[in-house]
Amino acid sequence: MMESVQQTITRVSQELNCSATSLRVAEHLDRHDELRLLRQEFLIPKISDLPPSDLSLVDGSEDCIYFAGNSLGLQPKNAKKYIEEELEKWATIGVHGHLKGSRPWAWAEDTLEELMAKIVGAKPEEVVLMNGLTVNLHLLMLSFYKPSPKRYKILLEDKAFPSDHYAIESQIRLRGLDVTDSMLIIKPRQGEDTIRTEDIVSVIEREGDAIALVMLSGVQYYTGQLFNMEAITSAGHAKGCLVGFDCAHAVGNAELQLHDWNVDFACWCSYKYVNSGAGGLAGAYIHEKHAHSVKPTLYICNINMKKKVD
Repeated sequence: MMESVQQTITRVSQELNCSATSLRVAEHLDRHDELRLLRQEFLIPKISDLPPSDLSLVDGSEDCIYFAGNSLGLQPKNAKKYIEEELEKWATIGVHGHLKGSRPWAWAEDTLEELMAKIVGAKPEEVVLMNGLTVNLHLLMLSFYKPSPKRYKILLEDKAFPSDHYAIESQIRLRGLDVTDSMLIIKPRQGEDTIRTEDIVSVIEREGDAIALVMLSGVQYYTGQLFNMEAITSAGHAKGCLVGFDCAHAVGNAELQLHDWNVDFACWCSYKYVNSGAGGLAGAYIHEKHAHSVKPTLYICNINMKKKVD
Protein backbone atom coordinates (compact mmCIF):
# COMPACT_ATOMS: atom_id res chain seq x y z
CA MET A 1 0.00 0.00 0.00
CA MET A 2 1.35 3.41 -0.97
CA GLU A 3 2.44 5.69 1.87
CA SER A 4 0.62 8.93 2.47
CA VAL A 5 2.66 12.14 2.45
CA GLN A 6 2.40 12.34 6.23
CA GLN A 7 3.60 8.75 6.62
CA THR A 8 6.57 9.38 4.32
CA ILE A 9 7.66 12.51 6.21
CA THR A 10 7.30 10.74 9.55
CA ARG A 11 9.32 7.74 8.36
CA VAL A 12 12.11 9.86 6.87
CA SER A 13 12.39 12.06 9.96
CA GLN A 14 12.68 8.95 12.13
CA GLU A 15 15.34 7.48 9.86
CA LEU A 16 17.32 10.74 10.01
CA ASN A 17 16.65 11.16 13.74
CA CYS A 18 15.42 14.71 13.34
CA SER A 19 12.25 16.76 13.41
CA ALA A 20 9.70 16.31 10.63
CA THR A 21 10.11 20.03 9.87
CA SER A 22 13.92 19.85 9.64
CA LEU A 23 15.63 21.05 6.47
CA ARG A 24 17.38 17.67 6.39
CA VAL A 25 14.04 15.96 5.66
CA ALA A 26 13.31 18.28 2.72
CA GLU A 27 16.81 17.83 1.31
CA HIS A 28 16.55 14.04 1.63
CA LEU A 29 13.19 14.00 -0.17
CA ASP A 30 14.61 16.20 -2.94
CA ARG A 31 17.59 13.90 -3.46
CA HIS A 32 15.36 10.82 -3.74
CA ASP A 33 12.59 12.36 -5.84
CA GLU A 34 12.28 10.46 -9.15
CA LEU A 35 11.00 13.62 -10.84
CA ARG A 36 13.75 15.95 -9.59
CA LEU A 37 15.32 16.28 -13.07
CA LEU A 38 12.13 17.89 -14.41
CA ARG A 39 13.02 21.04 -12.48
CA GLN A 40 15.54 21.72 -15.25
CA GLU A 41 12.70 21.97 -17.79
CA PHE A 42 11.26 25.15 -16.26
CA LEU A 43 12.29 28.79 -16.04
CA ILE A 44 12.53 29.88 -12.40
CA PRO A 45 12.49 33.65 -11.72
CA LYS A 46 15.46 35.24 -10.02
CA ILE A 47 14.83 36.91 -6.68
CA SER A 48 16.08 40.27 -7.98
CA ASP A 49 13.44 40.29 -10.72
CA LEU A 50 10.51 39.83 -8.35
CA PRO A 51 8.76 42.82 -6.80
CA PRO A 52 9.17 43.47 -3.97
CA SER A 53 12.48 41.91 -2.91
CA ASP A 54 14.71 43.36 -0.21
CA LEU A 55 18.16 42.65 -1.66
CA SER A 56 19.78 43.62 1.65
CA LEU A 57 18.35 40.42 3.08
CA VAL A 58 18.66 37.98 0.17
CA ASP A 59 20.95 37.18 -2.74
CA GLY A 60 19.13 38.54 -5.77
CA SER A 61 21.01 36.26 -8.16
CA GLU A 62 19.48 33.10 -6.65
CA ASP A 63 16.39 31.35 -7.97
CA CYS A 64 13.24 32.19 -6.05
CA ILE A 65 11.34 29.54 -4.13
CA TYR A 66 8.15 29.43 -6.19
CA PHE A 67 4.96 28.70 -4.26
CA ALA A 68 2.45 30.21 -6.71
CA GLY A 69 1.73 27.06 -8.70
CA ASN A 70 -1.89 27.23 -7.57
CA SER A 71 -2.25 30.53 -9.47
CA LEU A 72 0.17 30.21 -12.39
CA GLY A 73 2.70 27.48 -12.98
CA LEU A 74 6.30 28.11 -13.94
CA GLN A 75 6.97 28.60 -17.65
CA PRO A 76 8.30 25.49 -19.40
CA LYS A 77 11.50 26.26 -21.32
CA ASN A 78 9.96 24.87 -24.52
CA ALA A 79 6.96 27.23 -24.39
CA LYS A 80 8.75 30.04 -26.25
CA LYS A 81 9.93 27.66 -28.98
CA TYR A 82 6.44 26.31 -29.63
CA ILE A 83 4.87 29.76 -29.68
CA GLU A 84 7.50 31.00 -32.12
CA GLU A 85 6.80 28.03 -34.41
CA GLU A 86 3.12 28.95 -34.55
CA LEU A 87 3.89 32.64 -35.11
CA GLU A 88 6.16 31.64 -38.00
CA LYS A 89 3.40 29.47 -39.48
CA TRP A 90 0.95 32.37 -39.18
CA ALA A 91 3.46 34.66 -40.92
CA THR A 92 4.12 32.28 -43.79
CA ILE A 93 0.81 30.56 -44.56
CA GLY A 94 -1.76 32.78 -42.83
CA VAL A 95 -5.28 31.37 -42.70
CA HIS A 96 -4.10 27.96 -43.93
CA GLY A 97 -2.63 27.45 -40.45
CA HIS A 98 -6.11 26.49 -39.28
CA LEU A 99 -5.85 23.18 -41.14
CA LYS A 100 -2.18 22.73 -42.08
CA GLY A 101 1.00 21.85 -40.25
CA SER A 102 1.76 19.44 -37.42
CA ARG A 103 -0.56 21.35 -35.06
CA PRO A 104 -3.54 22.71 -37.04
CA TRP A 105 -5.14 25.46 -34.98
CA ALA A 106 -8.71 24.39 -35.71
CA TRP A 107 -8.06 21.01 -34.07
CA ALA A 108 -5.49 22.14 -31.49
CA GLU A 109 -7.11 20.18 -28.66
CA ASP A 110 -6.95 16.89 -30.59
CA THR A 111 -3.20 16.65 -30.03
CA LEU A 112 -3.59 17.10 -26.27
CA GLU A 113 -6.65 15.16 -25.17
CA GLU A 114 -4.99 11.77 -24.93
CA LEU A 115 -2.17 13.27 -22.85
CA MET A 116 -4.65 15.09 -20.63
CA ALA A 117 -6.69 11.92 -20.18
CA LYS A 118 -3.61 10.23 -18.71
CA ILE A 119 -3.12 13.10 -16.28
CA VAL A 120 -6.67 12.89 -14.92
CA GLY A 121 -7.00 9.11 -15.10
CA ALA A 122 -9.68 8.96 -17.78
CA LYS A 123 -10.30 7.52 -21.22
CA PRO A 124 -9.48 9.92 -24.09
CA GLU A 125 -13.10 9.92 -25.22
CA GLU A 126 -14.15 11.12 -21.75
CA VAL A 127 -12.03 14.27 -21.90
CA VAL A 128 -12.33 17.46 -23.89
CA LEU A 129 -10.33 20.70 -23.85
CA MET A 130 -12.42 23.81 -24.36
CA ASN A 131 -13.43 27.20 -22.94
CA GLY A 132 -12.43 28.33 -19.45
CA LEU A 133 -12.94 26.69 -16.08
CA THR A 134 -16.12 28.46 -14.96
CA VAL A 135 -17.75 28.22 -18.39
CA ASN A 136 -17.20 24.46 -18.31
CA LEU A 137 -18.51 24.25 -14.75
CA HIS A 138 -21.72 25.98 -15.81
CA LEU A 139 -22.11 23.67 -18.83
CA LEU A 140 -21.55 20.59 -16.69
CA MET A 141 -24.02 21.69 -14.02
CA LEU A 142 -26.57 22.53 -16.70
CA SER A 143 -26.22 18.90 -17.74
CA PHE A 144 -26.04 17.19 -14.36
CA TYR A 145 -28.00 19.34 -11.95
CA LYS A 146 -31.58 18.21 -12.51
CA PRO A 147 -33.42 19.11 -9.30
CA SER A 148 -36.75 17.56 -8.37
CA PRO A 149 -39.18 18.57 -5.60
CA LYS A 150 -37.56 16.03 -3.25
CA ARG A 151 -33.95 15.98 -4.52
CA TYR A 152 -32.70 19.51 -5.17
CA LYS A 153 -29.73 20.36 -2.93
CA ILE A 154 -26.09 20.86 -3.96
CA LEU A 155 -23.40 19.91 -1.43
CA LEU A 156 -20.24 22.06 -1.48
CA GLU A 157 -17.45 22.85 0.93
CA ASP A 158 -17.15 26.01 3.00
CA LYS A 159 -14.82 28.53 1.35
CA ALA A 160 -15.11 26.86 -2.03
CA PHE A 161 -13.29 28.79 -4.75
CA PRO A 162 -15.39 31.99 -5.08
CA SER A 163 -16.26 31.51 -8.76
CA ASP A 164 -17.42 27.95 -7.98
CA HIS A 165 -19.63 29.24 -5.16
CA TYR A 166 -21.13 31.88 -7.44
CA ALA A 167 -21.65 29.36 -10.26
CA ILE A 168 -23.48 26.95 -7.96
CA GLU A 169 -25.61 29.78 -6.61
CA SER A 170 -26.41 30.87 -10.19
CA GLN A 171 -27.46 27.36 -11.19
CA ILE A 172 -29.78 27.13 -8.20
CA ARG A 173 -31.36 30.49 -9.01
CA LEU A 174 -31.67 29.49 -12.66
CA ARG A 175 -33.94 26.63 -11.57
CA GLY A 176 -36.09 29.07 -9.57
CA LEU A 177 -35.00 27.59 -6.23
CA ASP A 178 -34.08 29.24 -2.93
CA VAL A 179 -30.30 29.40 -2.44
CA THR A 180 -30.45 29.23 1.34
CA ASP A 181 -32.48 26.03 1.24
CA SER A 182 -30.74 24.43 -1.73
CA MET A 183 -27.06 25.12 -1.01
CA LEU A 184 -25.75 22.64 1.56
CA ILE A 185 -22.36 23.82 2.86
CA ILE A 186 -20.09 21.57 4.91
CA LYS A 187 -17.46 23.06 7.23
CA PRO A 188 -14.51 21.71 9.21
CA ARG A 189 -15.10 20.82 12.82
CA GLN A 190 -14.58 23.54 15.42
CA GLY A 191 -10.86 24.23 15.78
CA GLU A 192 -9.91 22.25 12.65
CA ASP A 193 -8.86 23.55 9.23
CA THR A 194 -9.78 20.64 6.97
CA ILE A 195 -12.98 18.67 6.53
CA ARG A 196 -12.84 15.06 7.64
CA THR A 197 -13.85 12.53 5.01
CA GLU A 198 -16.09 10.78 7.53
CA ASP A 199 -17.95 14.07 8.08
CA ILE A 200 -18.56 14.48 4.35
CA VAL A 201 -19.78 10.90 4.10
CA SER A 202 -21.97 11.41 7.17
CA VAL A 203 -23.65 14.46 5.64
CA ILE A 204 -24.26 12.57 2.40
CA GLU A 205 -25.76 9.62 4.28
CA ARG A 206 -27.96 11.91 6.38
CA GLU A 207 -29.05 14.38 3.68
CA GLY A 208 -28.51 12.25 0.57
CA ASP A 209 -32.16 11.76 -0.31
CA ALA A 210 -32.41 15.53 -0.81
CA ILE A 211 -29.02 16.00 -2.52
CA ALA A 212 -29.12 16.16 -6.31
CA LEU A 213 -25.45 16.99 -6.74
CA VAL A 214 -22.26 16.68 -4.70
CA MET A 215 -19.95 19.40 -6.08
CA LEU A 216 -16.61 19.68 -4.27
CA SER A 217 -13.03 20.64 -5.06
CA GLY A 218 -10.43 18.01 -5.80
CA VAL A 219 -7.88 20.01 -3.83
CA GLN A 220 -9.33 22.77 -1.65
CA TYR A 221 -7.57 25.94 -2.80
CA TYR A 222 -7.77 27.68 0.59
CA THR A 223 -6.42 24.88 2.80
CA GLY A 224 -4.64 22.59 0.32
CA GLN A 225 -6.74 19.62 1.45
CA LEU A 226 -6.84 16.75 -1.04
CA PHE A 227 -10.35 15.33 -0.83
CA ASN A 228 -10.85 11.57 -0.94
CA MET A 229 -12.70 11.70 -4.24
CA GLU A 230 -13.15 7.94 -4.48
CA ALA A 231 -14.80 7.63 -1.05
CA ILE A 232 -16.97 10.71 -1.59
CA THR A 233 -18.11 9.50 -5.01
CA SER A 234 -18.97 6.07 -3.63
CA ALA A 235 -20.95 7.60 -0.76
CA GLY A 236 -22.80 9.93 -3.13
CA HIS A 237 -23.76 7.17 -5.53
CA ALA A 238 -24.97 4.99 -2.67
CA LYS A 239 -27.57 7.68 -1.93
CA GLY A 240 -28.46 8.27 -5.57
CA CYS A 241 -26.54 11.55 -5.92
CA LEU A 242 -24.46 12.66 -8.89
CA VAL A 243 -20.90 13.63 -7.99
CA GLY A 244 -18.60 16.16 -9.66
CA PHE A 245 -15.34 17.87 -8.78
CA ASP A 246 -13.55 21.09 -9.66
CA CYS A 247 -10.04 19.72 -10.15
CA ALA A 248 -8.37 23.05 -10.96
CA HIS A 249 -5.94 22.70 -8.06
CA ALA A 250 -5.65 18.91 -8.34
CA VAL A 251 -4.79 18.34 -12.01
CA GLY A 252 -1.03 18.11 -12.39
CA ASN A 253 -0.70 18.30 -8.60
CA ALA A 254 -2.19 15.03 -7.34
CA GLU A 255 -2.67 11.57 -8.82
CA LEU A 256 -6.18 11.28 -10.25
CA GLN A 257 -8.18 8.28 -11.44
CA LEU A 258 -11.48 9.91 -12.36
CA HIS A 259 -12.72 7.00 -14.47
CA ASP A 260 -11.85 4.25 -11.99
CA TRP A 261 -13.28 6.28 -9.13
CA ASN A 262 -16.53 6.46 -11.11
CA VAL A 263 -16.68 10.26 -10.83
CA ASP A 264 -19.61 11.53 -12.90
CA PHE A 265 -17.96 14.72 -14.14
CA ALA A 266 -15.10 17.11 -13.47
CA CYS A 267 -13.60 20.32 -14.81
CA TRP A 268 -10.28 22.11 -14.46
CA CYS A 269 -8.04 24.80 -15.88
CA SER A 270 -4.57 24.16 -17.30
CA TYR A 271 -2.52 27.19 -16.26
CA LYS A 272 -1.84 26.14 -12.68
CA TYR A 273 0.01 22.87 -12.13
CA VAL A 274 -0.25 21.87 -15.80
CA ASN A 275 1.80 25.01 -16.64
CA SER A 276 0.03 25.91 -19.89
CA GLY A 277 0.13 29.64 -19.25
CA ALA A 278 -2.64 32.19 -18.81
CA GLY A 279 -5.38 31.70 -21.39
CA GLY A 280 -4.71 27.98 -21.84
CA LEU A 281 -7.69 25.81 -22.69
CA ALA A 282 -9.64 24.44 -19.74
CA GLY A 283 -10.71 20.80 -19.48
CA ALA A 284 -13.86 18.83 -18.85
CA TYR A 285 -14.45 15.17 -18.09
CA ILE A 286 -17.65 13.13 -18.31
CA HIS A 287 -17.72 9.46 -17.39
CA GLU A 288 -18.52 7.29 -20.39
CA LYS A 289 -21.71 6.01 -18.75
CA HIS A 290 -23.19 9.49 -19.32
CA ALA A 291 -22.10 9.72 -22.96
CA HIS A 292 -25.62 10.13 -24.32
CA SER A 293 -27.62 11.31 -21.35
CA VAL A 294 -25.94 14.74 -21.20
CA LYS A 295 -25.81 15.35 -24.95
CA PRO A 296 -28.75 17.77 -25.21
CA THR A 297 -27.19 20.41 -22.97
CA LEU A 298 -23.42 20.01 -23.04
CA TYR A 299 -22.52 18.50 -26.38
CA ILE A 300 -24.28 21.12 -28.46
CA CYS A 301 -21.74 23.56 -27.02
CA ASN A 302 -18.80 21.56 -28.25
CA ILE A 303 -18.75 20.00 -31.69
CA ASN A 304 -15.62 18.01 -30.90
CA MET A 305 -17.14 16.20 -27.93
CA LYS A 306 -20.33 15.57 -29.90
CA LYS A 307 -18.21 14.04 -32.65
CA LYS A 308 -16.70 11.58 -30.17
CA VAL A 309 -20.05 10.38 -28.90
CA ASP A 310 -21.67 10.03 -32.31
